[in-house]
Amino acid sequence: MDLFTILTILIVVAAIFGYINVRFLKLPVTIGLMIISLGFSLLTMGISQFYPALFEMEKSLVEQIDFHKVLMEGMLSFLLFAGALHVDFRSLSSMRWPILLFATLGVITSTFLVGALSFFLFNALGISISFLHCLLFGALISPTDPIAVLGILKQAGVPKSLETKIVGESLFNDGIGVVVFITIYQLAQSGAGHFDAGEVAFLFLEEVGGGVALGLGLGYLAYYMMRTIDDYEVEVLVTLAMVMGGYLLASALHFSGPLAMVVAGLMVGHERFRTSSMSEQTERYVDKFWELMDVLFNAVLFVLIGLEIVILQFDQQYVVAGLIAIPMVLLCRAMALATPIALFRSRLNFFPKTNLIMTWGGLRGGISIALALSLSEYMSRTPILTITYIVVVFSIIVQGLTVGRLVKNVQGEQS
Repeated sequence: MDLFTILTILIVVAAIFGYINVRFLKLPVTIGLMIISLGFSLLTMGISQFYPALFEMEKSLVEQIDFHKVLMEGMLSFLLFAGALHVDFRSLSSMRWPILLFATLGVITSTFLVGALSFFLFNALGISISFLHCLLFGALISPTDPIAVLGILKQAGVPKSLETKIVGESLFNDGIGVVVFITIYQLAQSGAGHFDAGEVAFLFLEEVGGGVALGLGLGYLAYYMMRTIDDYEVEVLVTLAMVMGGYLLASALHFSGPLAMVVAGLMVGHERFRTSSMSEQTERYVDKFWELMDVLFNAVLFVLIGLEIVILQFDQQYVVAGLIAIPMVLLCRAMALATPIALFRSRLNFFPKTNLIMTWGGLRGGISIALALSLSEYMSRTPILTITYIVVVFSIIVQGLTVGRLVKNVQGEQS
C-alpha cells in the first residue's frame, strides 16, 4: 500500500472508533480510541482461525508503518508544539526549578533504578538481557509522555498547580529522556568498549542546549514575522512552517527537536507574544488550527498504539516480566521524584501527596513504544518491546482512568 492509502485507512479507522467512543463509551478520547483499537486487534486475532483475511490485512497494514519514524520524525513535532502552545507560561515559570529537576535528575535517576532492578528481574525470569540493554529499557520507559498526559489531565480535575508540574515535567523530560536514550544507545552500539565522559557530556549539552536555543530562535523569528503583518492565513502558515522546518533543522544540527518544539510553543503561546504580534482573529485561527492538529494526530497515534499489538511476541516469560515491571516502574518513578519534592516542599505550595499523584499521573505512551521499536534485535528488542507495550497499555488505560478519582480522594481527605 502507498502512503496515501495507509494514511486514509488510519484516519477513517480513527474517525469510526472516535464516533463509537463518543457515542457509546464516553471515555477520554485518547483512552477510548486505544481501548477500541486494542479490542478490534484482539477480535481479529481471535477469529483469525475462522476468518484469517481480516487479521492478515491488519497485520500487513501495521507492518508497513514505521511507528518510530512516523512518531519521532513526523507527529511528535506537531503534538509537542500544540501541547506547549496552551500551557500557562506564568504558572510554568513559577515552578521552573522543580520542573527542571523532575525532567533531569528525575529521569536520569529513574533510568538507572529501572535498569538495575529490571536486570535482576529479567534474568531471574530466564530472560537473558545485558545490563546495558536494561538501561536502554530504563531510559525509554522513564520519561512520561506529554501526549498522553495532556490529553487525559484536561478531564481528570487535577488542581492547576499540580497540573502545571505534571504537564511541565512531561513536556521537558520527553526531550531529556530521548537524549539519555540516544547516549546509552550509542554506548550499546559500540559494545561499551569506548566510554568517553567528555563526549557524553558534549552530546548532552549539544542536544539539550542546542534544542532550547533553536526553540528560542524559532519563536523570535515567528514573533518578528507575525508582528510585521496582519493576515491570519499567512500567520497560521508561519507557525506551521516553523514547526515542520524547525524540527527538520534540529535533526540536521543534531539538536533536540522535541525540546525545540516545546520552547517554540511556549513562546508563541506566551501572553506577551500574542498581544503584541497577533490580532484577535489571528489568535483565534492559530488556536483552532493547532487544536485540530492536536486532535487529528492524537487520534491516529492512539489508534496505532492499539493496533501495534498484532506484531508483538507475547511469550509467557515476557508477559510475566511486563506485569511485574508495572509496579517496578511506578516505584522507581516515586523514588526518583522524592528528592526534588523534598527540596522544594517548604518553599513552594505543594499539593498534598504530590509524589503519589505525580507517580500515578505520570503516564507512559507512544514515545516509549517508538523508542523500543528503534532498538536493534541484538539489543534484546523483542522482549523489551513486549514489556514496554504492557507497561504503556496499563499506564494509559488504568492510570489514565483512575488519576482523577485519586485526586478527588486526596482532596476529600484534606477537607
